[in-house]
Amino acid sequence: MQAICYNLFAMCGEEKNCPIFYSLEIFGDRWSLLILRDILHFDKNRYTEFLGSDEGISTNILSDRLKKLEKEGIISKHRDPDNKKQFIYSPTKKCLDLVPIIIELAVWGAKYDPDTKAPPEEMAKIRKNRKDYIDSIRTKFKSIDD
Repeated sequence: MQAICYNLFAMCGEEKNCPIFYSLEIFGDRWSLLILRDILHFDKNRYTEFLGSDEGISTNILSDRLKKLEKEGIISKHRDPDNKKQFIYSPTKKCLDLVPIIIELAVWGAKYDPDTKAPPEEMAKIRKNRKDYIDSIRTKFKSIDD
């Protein structure tokens, strides 16, 4: 196992060629991950809904992260058919591929954060069967994943 890990990262050479570096450049800041959490788990899809999250993201950072996630193909942006002044943000297939990673971050955080507000029954459900939990999120966005 050690040789496999060493080979994976030794091939990276410069950090810009490292798969972890690449991933962190796209979604490795806390705001991007919280936006993805809000889209995937809390069904938020409008700018004002993201602004209303408890973490209190500022308008300039929110705007920047939404543009970056869209540019990278993690989310898509479409005009709201009911209100042409607003946009709706949706996860792409690339975003849905991140669901297992986001779930693992949640499980890890709930385990080690002594002040977590993660509902114990929800975390127990995830720990009991991660695959079913991940599949339930993917099913919610089935039309995107096809």
